[in-house]
Amino acid sequence: MSNPKPVLSLRGVMRSYPSGGRTLEVLKGADLDVFPGEMVGLIGPSGSGKSSLLHAAGLLEHPNAGEIVIEGRDCSKLNEAARTKVRLGSIGFVYQFHHLLPEFSALDNVAMPLRIAGKSKKDARARAAGLLEQMGLAERMEHQPAQMSGGEQQRVAIARALANQPRMVLADEPTGNLDPATSESVFKALFELCRVEGVAALVATHNMELARYMDRVFGLKDGHLAPRDLG
Repeated sequence: MSNPKPVLSLRGVMRSYPSGGRTLEVLKGADLDVFPGEMVGLIGPSGSGKSSLLHAAGLLEHPNAGEIVIEGRDCSKLNEAARTKVRLGSIGFVYQFHHLLPEFSALDNVAMPLRIAGKSKKDARARAAGLLEQMGLAERMEHQPAQMSGGEQQRVAIARALANQPRMVLADEPTGNLDPATSESVFKALFELCRVEGVAALVATHNMELARYMDRVFGLKDGHLAPRDLG
C-alpha cells in the first residue's frame, strides 16, 4: 500500500517531573511517526527520557503537553478507561524483565492476554502455539519459566506481547539482561515476528550493534529527538 498512515504519531510531546525543588524537563517537544511493519530504534544515555517517551506513547503516563495519536486517534486526553481499552487492543509491551507468571507454562503465559480479551481456551492456545513456534520454542511450550534460559524467557515475553495482534509494540531495553549472542538472537526473533505480523515497533536500547538492525534510529538528547545515521 502506498503512503501508509503511521500507527503512532507523537507531536510536540513534553514531559517534566518535579526533582528536588526544581522541574526536570525530560521531553521538550518530541515528534515522531512510526509506520506499520517498521522497527524504529530509540537511543540515548540513561536518564535521557527513553522510558518516559515509551510510557507516553503507550498511554501509561500523561505528557504535560503534546499529542499521542494511535491509528489516527488522538489519545492524549482520553480518560483512563478509554486509555486502557486502547492499550489492550492496539499496544504490546516488552520490558527488560520478562514478568512471566512462574506457575504457568510458556504456552499459557502467551495465551493469557488472549483469554483476558475473551478468546476461547482452544483459540487462545492455538494462537499462542503458533507464536511460540515462530519464536523457535516449539519444544519448550509446556516448560515453566524457571525451566527456561533467559533468552527463551524473553522470547516468550515477546510472543505474549504480540498475542492479541497489536498494531504496535513498545520495547524498553528488551535484551538488556542478556549476553551479546543471546541478545542478537532474541532481537532478530523480535524483528522477524514484527515483520511477519506487520506490527510497528519502537525499541529503546543501549545496544548500538542491535540498533543497526532498525529501519530508522533516533537519538534522544536534551529532550529532543533527532535522526541518527549509524552507518
